[in-house]
Amino acid sequence: MTDIGGDRGDKMKAESFLPDDYRPAEDEPFMNDRQLEYFRRKLLAWKADILADSRDTIETLQEGTRNIPDVTDRASEETDRALELRTRDRQRKLVAKIDSALRRIDEGEYGYCDVTGDPISLKRLDARPIATMSLEAQERHERREKVHRDD
Repeated sequence: MTDIGGDRGDKMKAESFLPDDYRPAEDEPFMNDRQLEYFRRKLLAWKADILADSRDTIETLQEGTRNIPDVTDRASEETDRALELRTRDRQRKLVAKIDSALRRIDEGEYGYCDVTGDPISLKRLDARPIATMSLEAQERHERREKVHRDD
């Protein structure tokens, strides 16, 4: 008898037995099942928070559509709406990056630098779970961008 989807059983085990106080540690194998599940949960929670904020923003914008006679008040309201929409756009882009990180987890590529292929430090991933570059590669990238901007 063949075990169909044996991988899934291992993932389910990791999901159900990850203690609430678990934190990835340098002394365990890099991107083991527990670490991957930790980052998956962190990303999903972050995405859920962003989507909840977005729903609130949309409700506020829909409620806020009203005729305000005072020009100053109307200008202030329009400025607030523009800021909300810019924030919403940034959140949309962030959700896309979170989805990309979740895809990398599923594909076994999560936690490794896109540039060097080296592991990204656990501290960096914990602080920025959507990171795709090691700190060194990111700094090199930013220095190159700055040089091009200053030209």
